[in-house]
Amino acid sequence: MFSPTGEIVADAQRRGVGVGAFNVITVEHAEAIVTGAEAAGVAVILQISENAVRFHDGRLAPIAAAARCVAELSSVPVGLHLDHVESDELFDQAAANGFGSAMYDASKRDYEGNVAATAAAAQRGHAQGLWIESELGEVGGKDGAHAPGVRTDPGEAAAYVAATGVDALAVAVGSSHAMTTRDARLDHALIEQLREATPVPLVLHGSSGVGDDDLRKAVAAGIVKINIGTALNIAFTGAIRRELAVQTSVDPRRYLRPARDEMAATVTRALRVVTLL
Repeated sequence: MFSPTGEIVADAQRRGVGVGAFNVITVEHAEAIVTGAEAAGVAVILQISENAVRFHDGRLAPIAAAARCVAELSSVPVGLHLDHVESDELFDQAAANGFGSAMYDASKRDYEGNVAATAAAAQRGHAQGLWIESELGEVGGKDGAHAPGVRTDPGEAAAYVAATGVDALAVAVGSSHAMTTRDARLDHALIEQLREATPVPLVLHGSSGVGDDDLRKAVAAGIVKINIGTALNIAFTGAIRRELAVQTSVDPRRYLRPARDEMAATVTRALRVVTLL
């Protein structure tokens, strides 16, 4: 069943657990994420990033419609989130394409520029009923390794949330995007300080690189929304490689089905960790 992202996150926060938010690139990703969530018996969030839209030749509507349809047919609550949006034009398409939330990403700008751009985006998004996430600090990985010097400052985070009016804040606490190993080390003391300093749910990006115990501790410390993308692609690609190594069929269903199944199993395992099952 389709559910607003804000309601899913608020429910998880009330119960003191996390909610998994997984990146969608193809319709098989969306199907796998929902199948995995149904197996775990918990809510989940489907995320489509600006990079994924770019992969689909800049067309948001087709992949958004497919993901929304998968969400509506689910037996568990499923949110639809437009993630890491730097383009104002794309951000302003979110509500019309069925999204309940969007992350406006101005984190590459200086603090003042981030605040100004994000506040304007949040105002537009709220007027259309969107739940708005943004980022303060720098979660590395795609543009370079994460460093302590760019981690989110609690005092600055409190001022930023007040100035922008966002509904959730992605924080830099030691994770990095696109990690294929799970050896990132989170700063749990900083997470606790950020939770105390800010009134909105905290979001962890780059969670594929974080081990299970560290993810559980992060949820206990105050992280609510946990973004996972690379782990699904590792499962997807690994399954396809194994299938193509032993078969000669040209039917893509022969390798896409096991790839989808592997992603679903990955989602179920991750959700059991972050929801403390």
